[in-house]
Amino acid sequence: MYVAPMRGGTAVQDHVALAEIELCGDLIIAASAAAERLSSDRIDEVLGVLEGREGGPPADERS
Repeated sequence: MYVAPMRGGTAVQDHVALAEIELCGDLIIAASAAAERLSSDRIDEVLGVLEGREGGPPADERS
């Protein structure tokens, strides 16, 4: 990801904030595509909460 430099030539990257923004975007996209409210299970799926747990989808199968 490219981050535009700030005045003075320094670039600021907050990887945690960028990851949170990406997760929020994923939730917004899923919610806008859904006909009804997202269930807790669907939210967990979108956020990848089940990844790495037994019975959870592999990372390459998430939407």
